Amino acid sequence: MSATLVPESARRLNPLERLEALCDPGSLRPLRSRVMSPRLGVRAIAGDGVLGATGSVGGRPIVCYAEDGSYLGGSLGERHADTIVRVLQTAERARIPVVGFVESGGARMQEGTAALAGYGRIFRHTVGLTGVVPQISVVSGASAGGGAYSPALTDLIIMTEDAAMFLTGPGVVREALGEEIDAIGLGGPRVHEHNGVCHLVEHDVLAAASRVRDVLGYLPSAAGSPPPMLAPVAPEIPDPGSVVPSEPRRVYDVRDALRGIVDAGSLQELCPRWARNVVTTLARIQGRPVGIVANQAHHLAGVLDAEGSEKAARFVSFCDSFGLPLIAIVDTPGFMPGSKQERAGVIRHGASLVRAFAAARVPKLTVVLRKSYGGAYITMNSRDLGADLVLAWPDAELGIMSARAAVGVVHRRELAAADDADALRAQLADDYFTEHLRAETAAASGFVDELVEPGDTRERLASALWTLSGRDVS
Repeated sequence: MSATLVPESARRLNPLERLEALCDPGSLRPLRSRVMSPRLGVRAIAGDGVLGATGSVGGRPIVCYAEDGSYLGGSLGERHADTIVRVLQTAERARIPVVGFVESGGARMQEGTAALAGYGRIFRHTVGLTGVVPQISVVSGASAGGGAYSPALTDLIIMTEDAAMFLTGPGVVREALGEEIDAIGLGGPRVHEHNGVCHLVEHDVLAAASRVRDVLGYLPSAAGSPPPMLAPVAPEIPDPGSVVPSEPRRVYDVRDALRGIVDAGSLQELCPRWARNVVTTLARIQGRPVGIVANQAHHLAGVLDAEGSEKAARFVSFCDSFGLPLIAIVDTPGFMPGSKQERAGVIRHGASLVRAFAAARVPKLTVVLRKSYGGAYITMNSRDLGADLVLAWPDAELGIMSARAAVGVVHRRELAAADDADALRAQLADDYFTEHLRAETAAASGFVDELVEPGDTRERLASALWTLSGRDVS
């Protein structure tokens, strides 16, 4: 759902209005709305700058809270923290999702260590809920210090266009480093959607609340519970092969191919501007929620690198936590080489993706569209890494590297001594392709379970998901 422009006056909703925008009409029930801080005297207000509540989204119960950035900068005091902790405890006890609207200047100076201790308790309970119930944060104002760490510990962060997150604000940066920068430049949505801190950006709070409702529609109320099923919807295009060029080096947008596989309108991409060589998206196939990791040929030819591996690994672990089947859509020339990637820790991040796929207990399916080379062949949910089903399109290539690159290594002396090196290279490349790279060769050896025509991909995946749906993933 795209963000809708609203008048300026509607962008600064108070806590109650934000929670009402999130929850089903008439379902909101406040929690601790009258609690007050004994430390602030005449400055104390009911609720202490935060409103907790129970409610429902799509008919399913949730708990939620919204901080009031207009009261002491949304700073967190002891009673304020108690309310958020109570919300988290309710989520744990009832095994239901928790959504927080965050606008906090951090720990409240007037309460000193008691405020810091409050953040410690929030962090502990948030971490305890990781992988237990979905936790979503909407950062709808300036959030600093603990107000930035708190959402960073949750599963998903949605920022509004006028929000900012940072550990230390512009004033501290100015004093410490002499750097002049405003809040948006320091930690606005453009910063955090490119570094992976923020998953989605929406124009305003109303659009963010609507997006939260959309995302919750893919997730179960808690780990071990089934995700919500919807009626099947036909894909937007009948044949994904019609949008994928046959030439392995030609670029295309893998999201167009996905629109030929998943239910129409069901793609819900996360972190679209971070590590754009990898697409991570929620979707539905025949009404069933799934998580998809896809190489994006439109950016860096779909190569895997340190950031792309980190992005994919986080998403795989998230889907596994909440029982969403995983589908790897593979079209990659391998891992990005070079000193820059080695310094970026590509080995560590690549290993994290291997670990995530290997450890995931949900159904895991793989489709190789055009090519799958080198370490990326293994990393992108290969059969030997534990994939339940590996499909490949008939013209796909699977192996260590492309045929021309391989013969350049294996036959370099012959090529150097040849009178017509180009002709010899072409002949050797043809021979190498036939022997080592053809999808039929991989299928004959059992590395691919079945070859599938592009137009049949959706049906084969839907059938496999149905077959595997009864598997115990607890």
